[in-house]
Amino acid sequence: MKDEKYPIGKFVMPEKYTEADLANWLDDLRLLPERIEREIKRLSDDDFDTPYRDGGWTMRQVINHLADSHINMYVRVRLALTQNNPTIVDYDQDSWAYLIDAEDGPVEPSIMILDGIHQRLLDLFDSLRHGEFERTFYHPGKDKTYRVWEAIALYAWHSNHHLAHIKQAKKRI
Repeated sequence: MKDEKYPIGKFVMPEKYTEADLANWLDDLRLLPERIEREIKRLSDDDFDTPYRDGGWTMRQVINHLADSHINMYVRVRLALTQNNPTIVDYDQDSWAYLIDAEDGPVEPSIMILDGIHQRLLDLFDSLRHGEFERTFYHPGKDKTYRVWEAIALYAWHSNHHLAHIKQAKKRI
């Protein structure tokens, strides 16, 4: 039986990356807003209140969470590129998902945020030299130091992970 919480599997951090890996991850980030829009085309506002699994977030919360999470990724990467291994601020994603704007708000602004944030990130990543992908930030909630390329890999997976949740929720409508 398919794991409804992790429909594409849990994230496994690669030990290293190739230029092809990086290109694929950046493509996933670039295409996410378009892929979401394609999936939600012709859905009613009420449809967005469908959870992707029993006890899971609604489609609305998933889309709004993507914007929240990817804003945080944007800030973390910029900090890593401008400071020496900064400690980032952790946040409680579940609490954020139950704030009124995430739980009941429209999804269109979040898609616009994703489109803008991803464009800024892609422009930034296009300007980086290889060594800059090795810059780091420290995540206190995970007690882990991430390199920029690892954050890219993680958020590409994160994009596809939640896109799969959106597809699951659509099947429940």
